[in-house]
Amino acid sequence: VMTRGFFAPQCLSGDDKIILASANPRSPLAEDYIAPPFPHLEIVRIVTLASEIARAIESVATNNGPSRSELEAIDVEDLDDGIHDFDVTTDHTEPMAQLIATIMSDAVRTRASDIHFKVEKETFYYCFRVDGDIGRKVEIPMKLKDRLDAFLLNLMKLPTEIRNTAPGISGRFTISYFHRPIDIRYERHRTYRGYHITMRLLDKSNINVTLGKGTLAFDDETMFALNKVMKIPAGIIVMSGPTGSGKSTTLNAILRELNRPEVNILTLENPVEDEVPGITHCDLKSPKEFKPMIASFMRSDPDIILMGEVRDLESAELAIEAAVTGHKVLTTIHTPRASQIIERFEQLGVERWKIAQTLKAACAQRLVKMLCPYCKEAVTGISDLDRKTFSLDESWANVSVFKAHDDGCSECRNTGYSGRTAILEIIPISPKVSDQLSKGEMTPYELEVKVAEEGILPNLRRSGLRLLREGKTDLAAVSKVIDMTYTDD
Repeated sequence: VMTRGFFAPQCLSGDDKIILASANPRSPLAEDYIAPPFPHLEIVRIVTLASEIARAIESVATNNGPSRSELEAIDVEDLDDGIHDFDVTTDHTEPMAQLIATIMSDAVRTRASDIHFKVEKETFYYCFRVDGDIGRKVEIPMKLKDRLDAFLLNLMKLPTEIRNTAPGISGRFTISYFHRPIDIRYERHRTYRGYHITMRLLDKSNINVTLGKGTLAFDDETMFALNKVMKIPAGIIVMSGPTGSGKSTTLNAILRELNRPEVNILTLENPVEDEVPGITHCDLKSPKEFKPMIASFMRSDPDIILMGEVRDLESAELAIEAAVTGHKVLTTIHTPRASQIIERFEQLGVERWKIAQTLKAACAQRLVKMLCPYCKEAVTGISDLDRKTFSLDESWANVSVFKAHDDGCSECRNTGYSGRTAILEIIPISPKVSDQLSKGEMTPYELEVKVAEEGILPNLRRSGLRLLREGKTDLAAVSKVIDMTYTDD
């Protein structure tokens, strides 16, 4: 009710007044809700912004999930077919709608990237992925599994019968969180006991990031190297890393930096994640559209082309063709290390000399969890076992570092961590290096070793250790996203 009416009790004034913050001083909803349980109190209103009230409600809300009484009230048969714009911060009369709204609003508030619903032998539960980790399981009565499944399909306007015939179901829908649209990417597949649903949350209000700020607050070394890469007039810039490492976010931030009235930028994405004024965004509705869309792009007088991902020989060759014809091409690929980008193109069927001549920068990115500043614990030195395991020299024996508190605190929701930051590895491909790679005089791995030994350009290991020295993260978080068991330095 408070989220719908945009009001929140603030404090008591003496014994006879309650201070109530409200965004709409004329709305009777606040009195209707507050007055009955507190008939002896006079309600004194203060007017503030709706966004401030939403923030206040979020700050005190808990993430305990739906109550047992709410779960028991859900009818396993009844289904409302009339839900279209699903607002998760309002009250719903239909119990299943209220259950889903509660789960989704908790997910958005806790900055979850994904929601998982799983049916196992004797349990049905959901959990969130926050800052790269899947959190605790919250059980739901098994009798509700089919009802919940049907409700989500209904949100996407899909027939419920499809769940019995399709091995996998993909879809999208949008929810509203405090009048803020959140896109949901839905994926469902059958399991032995039922199904597994994954919903990825795409909060476009959080995508509008800037290089050097927030998650992309790179150090001076990385920003200098990145600025040089952005000055390249033509060729391919590839960002690699696992799913969820922020590759697309960084490329979109680069596009924002390159966006000028005199520059024609075209993007082909699946889906469009960050719509920027001045940039022509195109969504890929079918894999069959990829080749004709890129061909059309190259006839549309572009300066810069963003291709969502290189995943096969066709997309790799199209990226090379666009680069050869004088365009700057930004794209992503899945490889563990920047040096393996060339090898990945070869695995797809591209000849070494072709990619060596057109690739201008090979980049790799990771997102590292940051320690909660309120409960992190100081530690003197890295243990002998950890130094040997993670190839750290003796100087780390006496370095003061920090680690996550085992139980965390209320500020970090008892995880010990709060947020993530990006670290970037950049390997520029100069004309000399390009020639050496083309002739087989240097392997991609030898190039990586050479760059690491020079110590001039940012690499993942060195950036991770810098965060460790600065007390921003711990060894556990760094070693989770970077292979620290070897060193080329």
